[in-house]
Amino acid sequence: MKDLIASTRAEALRLRKWPAFWIILGTWILLNLTFSYLFNYLAYTSGESGRMSNGLPKDQLLQQMLPAAVPGVFTQGMAMFGGALMLVLGALATGSGYGWGTWKTVFTQGPSRSTAVGGVVVSLVVVVVGLVLTAFVVDIGVASVIGLTQAQSLALPTVNQSALGILTGTAILAMWTLAGALIGVIARGPALAVGLGLVWVLVVENLLRGVAAIFAPIKVLTDHLPGTAAGSMAGAMRTVGAGTPGVLDILSRTEALVVLAIYITLFVAGTLWLMRRRDLV
Repeated sequence: MKDLIASTRAEALRLRKWPAFWIILGTWILLNLTFSYLFNYLAYTSGESGRMSNGLPKDQLLQQMLPAAVPGVFTQGMAMFGGALMLVLGALATGSGYGWGTWKTVFTQGPSRSTAVGGVVVSLVVVVVGLVLTAFVVDIGVASVIGLTQAQSLALPTVNQSALGILTGTAILAMWTLAGALIGVIARGPALAVGLGLVWVLVVENLLRGVAAIFAPIKVLTDHLPGTAAGSMAGAMRTVGAGTPGVLDILSRTEALVVLAIYITLFVAGTLWLMRRRDLV
């Protein structure tokens, strides 16, 4: 346990000193605010009274920008865009160790392979939890400012809704982050891993779901893909309006959570197994 804690602290220090780490996290916070609030606020303030804006009447659009709606709003971009960014982070976290030669150094001078890789996994999960909490707090702040400027209610979301939103965001982003970590290990480098991961998230799954619409036998498979589970979790938080790309309603919340938990377990187990069994050259 001491070795695992030490490995986690070392990996956390490495991530904090890494510019790419802050760029990825900052980009997600910026995209979250831009698509959840900035564009909607501009549409609301520039539209005519009663006119449909962003697929919603103006009064409903405003309600989506208030603090009470944050749990359902801040999770909508996580299924695809947030997931893609976190997959990149996971791939960089594990894949860069091959190109830089740091895995060789750690494995020859540090703790066991399982402990060292476990430290990476734990640190990535902690980063995901921290990012989700940060996004939640930032969104509450921005929504409160919008509510003040528009003389609307500043009622906060209920504890249950807040916890559900945070759980949803954590499950989605953790799954994609750990998927990236596994791909980084499989590819033994960050560049190929990032490319493969992004193609899967942004292209392959959407194509497979399109094929399933005309070839039913593969629907069972497409209904349980990582992106489908993540999109269904985000879709279960949606209260009104058209969904963001990647947000689905194929699985129930419980089914999606179970599928995500299975994928997280498989990704962690696969990463640990490969790092223990394979040579580094």
